[in-house]
Amino acid sequence: MISVGMCIGAFLVLIIIHWVYNWRNPRCNGKLPPGSMGWPLLGETIQFFTPNTTSDIAPFVKERMKRYGPIFRTSVVGRPVIVSTDPDLNYFIFQQEGQSFQSWYPDTFTEIFGRQNVGSLHGFMYKYLKNMVLNLFGSESLKKMLPEVEEVAKNKLKRWSGQTSVEMKEATANMIFDLTAKKLISYDSETSSENLRESFVAFIQGLISFPIDIPGTAYHKCLQGRKKAMKMLKTMLEERRAKPRKEGTDFFDYVLEELQKNDTILTEAIALDLMFVLLFASFETTSLAITLATKFLHDHPLALKELTEEHEAIIRSRENPTSGLTWKEYKSMKFTFQVINETVRLANIVPAIFRKTLRDINFKGYTIPAGWAVMVCPPAVHLNPAKYQDPLDFNPWRWEGVEINGATRNFMAFGGGMRFCVGTDFTKVQMAVFLHSLVTKYRWQTIGGGNTVRTPGLQFPNGYHVRISEKDEKIL
Repeated sequence: MISVGMCIGAFLVLIIIHWVYNWRNPRCNGKLPPGSMGWPLLGETIQFFTPNTTSDIAPFVKERMKRYGPIFRTSVVGRPVIVSTDPDLNYFIFQQEGQSFQSWYPDTFTEIFGRQNVGSLHGFMYKYLKNMVLNLFGSESLKKMLPEVEEVAKNKLKRWSGQTSVEMKEATANMIFDLTAKKLISYDSETSSENLRESFVAFIQGLISFPIDIPGTAYHKCLQGRKKAMKMLKTMLEERRAKPRKEGTDFFDYVLEELQKNDTILTEAIALDLMFVLLFASFETTSLAITLATKFLHDHPLALKELTEEHEAIIRSRENPTSGLTWKEYKSMKFTFQVINETVRLANIVPAIFRKTLRDINFKGYTIPAGWAVMVCPPAVHLNPAKYQDPLDFNPWRWEGVEINGATRNFMAFGGGMRFCVGTDFTKVQMAVFLHSLVTKYRWQTIGGGNTVRTPGLQFPNGYHVRISEKDEKIL
């Protein structure tokens, strides 16, 4: 009996050894990129989700770049992943969307954003939703929206100037959320009995957290925040369906019109997930960028001086100095766009862009097996000293004379390829209009530096408090 037990034990040990070996040495029809798969099943998930408290590339990525080079393998949440910090491979991935690669995110992300979210859809359905969103965030719509964006910024700044201090991230998030929710679903935070923004706050706090769905964890709170927000959106949709409007006034009306078509491919689940993602992406990312721009300008007086001069010149050139911004004036803001480019380069709001290989990929002597996940790492590109001199410094002049109309090998703050962010122009309009309203009428003083917490590439400048006061001098 002892010998039989020992044989079974030895057999089990051999099975475990064989399993561990296969885990750490995945099969490949070529040469895999170097790297480590970590512990079986767990991989390097814990290291990946470790908070980054620096403004540099996350230690998880930076340490492996030094050890293995710009392309390496790892395992996160049970999946083999190739991490790319190589500009050429990143560009190839974006250009081969739908042919060699397709959008993919870990199951934990799809649980958060919805299994029918626009980032997880492909082919015709993705293009269909993209065209729907362009009806709201396309240039023609933004031209009409410009006066409203300016009016909102002016009113908020006027109100904030009467307060002893303003926490910029929270204040700008509320400002943009209210505007976006109004355009999307005619939501008014001051008259609604439900606090939709509150649900998103809970959602955001656990967005980048270790994926354990246990009560009390940040991830669980994140899922609960999503559940509550989705319930509210579904109720709003049902109310709108029960009492349709004669004329469409918001994106909800447009969605309902699409849902009621006989030949529609849109479903209610996809529509609600789309609403959820649009609300999140529009206010959270833009408010972060505005907050960082405000901080960078305060810390760099020469940049603030040149920006102020550009916007004061716009007002001086008008026949009526009190008239609102025009689209022509917006498009003329050259230094403003340099400030925006530099801000989003340093912000690295999108820390990782995931794709999945549809076939074996051979690149620079390595083979990426079909079905593997690939993680493009924008922070490693944006903070590359070989491309950007003193990459951690805020230097908007580095963009002088540089035209950027999409993603490049060395700049992908808004994604790339066919999935280039459709809300990019909306973000730029929000930032430019806010900065115009701020620097032409107000000055601000920092009264709290704030803590910057980062996970691979994503930073949340919490507690950045400022005191805003109206300027005494008039623009002549």
